[in-house]
Amino acid sequence: QVQLVESGGGLVQAGESLRLSCAASGSTFNIFTMGWYRQAPGKQRELVAAITSGGSTNYADSVQGRFTISRDNAKSTVFLQMNSLKPEDTAVYYCNAKWGRLNYWGQGTQVAVSS
Repeated sequence: QVQLVESGGGLVQAGESLRLSCAASGSTFNIFTMGWYRQAPGKQRELVAAITSGGSTNYADSVQGRFTISRDNAKSTVFLQMNSLKPEDTAVYYCNAKWGRLNYWGQGTQVAVSS
């Protein structure tokens, strides 16, 4: 069992930055592909960014060049650096850990961007 705890959300103005963190329990963090998803009101949850155990990353087109995902395996933590935030980035952001059939979610952290 892996528990994921997100932090770092908040209310910012357009153009500002936020850094989300997701701390994972357990000793097998480094084998998981870690991802950040978001869900805006009335919309489906969507992948924002993911990073594999080997460090390969992929991003949604809407955040490419503005967001950066990274991981610190020694601290069992994954980060999402969000720059040049836009009102359309407003959503609940969820941390995810996947390995084979294993799939874990955090409780989510709210990000709100005002124009």
